[in-house]
Amino acid sequence: MLFTSTTTLTMVRSFNVPSAKLFDAWLNPERMRKWFFTMEMTNKVAKNEPHVGGTWEIVDVRERKEYRAIGEYIEIDQPNKLVLTFKMPQFSETVDTITVEIKPLETGCEMTFTQKIIVPHEEGWTAEDIEKVETEYRDGSEHGWNLMFGGLKQLVETGKINYPF
Repeated sequence: MLFTSTTTLTMVRSFNVPSAKLFDAWLNPERMRKWFFTMEMTNKVAKNEPHVGGTWEIVDVRERKEYRAIGEYIEIDQPNKLVLTFKMPQFSETVDTITVEIKPLETGCEMTFTQKIIVPHEEGWTAEDIEKVETEYRDGSEHGWNLMFGGLKQLVETGKINYPF
């Protein structure tokens, strides 16, 4: 039996582009391959079916090891809201849910990113053990997303990413 708990990561970022341009970077496979769980030079696969019920997949190769991220689109309200699942099967059978909300500002737009992280743990763990591992998962996810969002910002605002970001 798999024991889990849940923690939530929320991040807010501003972009100097219209909402539609930012939203497109989440769905367009050519743009995804440059920032979404990958870098253009290490990306092996970037595909998606951007409709409710459609799937997405990214395969990145680093140091001759493949990292695969997959998911399904749950809600697409272009250019305002995107809800998708996220799973890395080589690490866990758990499935996170990501919600991206984009609202226009006077100049540019603001993105609110929320990840509901399912944290696996072992039977018998104390509340302290669970809290510690939830913090580690949330902090690790935040670090990764910070790097990706740096690349995303460069991509949508300048058309290119200067690696490493």
